[in-house]
Amino acid sequence: MNTSTLCRSLTAIPLLLLLPAFGCGDDGGSNIYDSSNQTGMTVGNEVGEDEADDGATEEDDDDDDADDGMTKLDTLGEDEGQASADDGSLGNGCQKVDFLFVIDNSGSMFEEQDNLAGSFPSFINSISATLDEAQDYHVMVIDTDAWVHGDCEILCGFPIPVPGLCEGYECGVTQPEECEDVLGAGVTHPKGAQASNVDCNFANGLRFMTDAEPNLPATFQCAARVGTGSSQSPEKPMEAMVAALSSNGPVNECNQGFLRDDAILVVTFITDEDDDADDGSAGTVDGWRAALIAAKGGDASSIVVLGLFGDGDQPNPICGTFGDNSGAETSPRLRQFIDSWGDQGFFGSICADDYDEFFQDAVDIIDTTCDEFTPPE
Repeated sequence: MNTSTLCRSLTAIPLLLLLPAFGCGDDGGSNIYDSSNQTGMTVGNEVGEDEADDGATEEDDDDDDADDGMTKLDTLGEDEGQASADDGSLGNGCQKVDFLFVIDNSGSMFEEQDNLAGSFPSFINSISATLDEAQDYHVMVIDTDAWVHGDCEILCGFPIPVPGLCEGYECGVTQPEECEDVLGAGVTHPKGAQASNVDCNFANGLRFMTDAEPNLPATFQCAARVGTGSSQSPEKPMEAMVAALSSNGPVNECNQGFLRDDAILVVTFITDEDDDADDGSAGTVDGWRAALIAAKGGDASSIVVLGLFGDGDQPNPICGTFGDNSGAETSPRLRQFIDSWGDQGFFGSICADDYDEFFQDAVDIIDTTCDEFTPPE
């Protein structure tokens, strides 16, 4: 929910004095990825690539996989009652997954970004443990604005810093970094109000993370705190999503290498307002869907779409009245978009206390999509 940048920054100050410092959730279990020091503000802990790759399965380990309780459908033999991949009933299975996170960075999204960051460690560990043949990941975060910094620049002149609002922000930087002013470009250095305000230092030097990241959970938590300083009104997460996967223009150059033909694509968007055509949002539900399918070479079966948004139109909603601290706008267009994917679409309430259950349920959908995927030749 957006007001003008100046008004939002100044009126938010009294409330932000009460906000706790940024923190990260604990996944509560054993981790394939190290998460012992996840603050979201410092990244790159030296855990080593070997530790990050402990969950990887080599081809010569296939016999062991059948006995570890995590057997994939595509590894079952015909003598176990499953049809072979060659008869068309199952795919060959995926070995790569591209994760795109579209995060609303408007003024009311601080707690939601914190919840997302806290839920990611258990999600990526469950993915790595469940998709035993798929251990090659690309993970990219985008926000719903091109470049945000003005709100913090306004406060740079204040004699007393405002705790938690623009902590770590470098005043006087009035020119965007390369790709920073391109809608849909991967976020590497979140800036502005309530952002992490640090360079997340992706190990590969690109605009997305990979499974080789020394501390993937902590690095994601840094990138996912995109802040609340967006001047974009209304929120247009779908426009940002379509732009991020475009095959031409400056955004394609920025995100070069992220999207792979031989990987399944998992898009997760999180926003507390609908992507509303009446407010000037570009595109339609059919158009958004067509853009995703085109990005994947026409293969709709290789796509999973997950959404966290307002559930006020559902029985027993979690969200309160829109505008209060626990509210979110009902989002009929976003729900229609999710529904258009059938079993490959899944939504949850953005107002939930945490998103752990949502992501754990999503793992099953991703696993099934991976099992049934046949990479293009």
